[in-house]
Parts: sequence; structure tokens; C-alpha cells
Amino acid sequence: MALHRDIFWVGRQWAVTGAGIQAVDQRLRGVLDIEIARLWDDDLVGSRRAKPGVNAGDFDKALTVARERFPQSPSADPIVAQLEALGVIDAPVVSAVVPAMKLRAEGRLARFLPQWRIRR
Repeated sequence: MALHRDIFWVGRQWAVTGAGIQAVDQRLRGVLDIEIARLWDDDLVGSRRAKPGVNAGDFDKALTVARERFPQSPSADPIVAQLEALGVIDAPVVSAVVPAMKLRAEGRLARFLPQWRIRR
């Protein structure tokens, strides 16, 4: 998998991106990548660090930067936590299943808004 377009830190072997921690070597095809929602899963982090060929110092630095960039949220749903970390959700979450959404139509051209038609 290619690196995410938002890159916050790049080391020798690891990068902190908008998707979490990703291996810089693209031949691995995302096998060792860690998503934002699983950054705080110590078992997963320990298993990735124990893999042969992993630069432990670079991995620890990437983990530190990623945990500072994406702090652990109290919400139990990992999808909502990832959306909050990326800044997609700006309204408070009413339900853990469906995030609250706002309709914003001000300042937009009317021809690009969805049209409602009533048939008789």
C-alpha cells in the first residue's frame, strides 16, 4: 500500500501519516502498518516491534510521534476515534454508531446542490 498523502514524520524505516504508522518500504505492501485506531494496542505494537528486521529505535520514535499526533480518545468505537483524530468530525458525537452531521449549503452555488422534486 502506498504511503498516505498526509505525511507528518519520516524516519529511515517508518513514517507517521494520516493513516497511522506505515513502513517506508513499499515492498511490504502494508503488512506491518498500524492504523490510528490501533496505536494504543500494546499487543499489536509489541508484535510489530518483535518482527525480524525492524529498526527498534526508528519504530519507537514513530510510535512516540504518532501517539502525540493522535491522542487516545475515550470513545470505544475505533472508527469514530479515527475520524476524530483526523479532524473529520467537528460536531459532538450523539451516537457512537453514527456521527452527527450538519448540512452546510451557505455560500454554494444552487446548481451544485442536490435537487428535490415533488411528483404529482
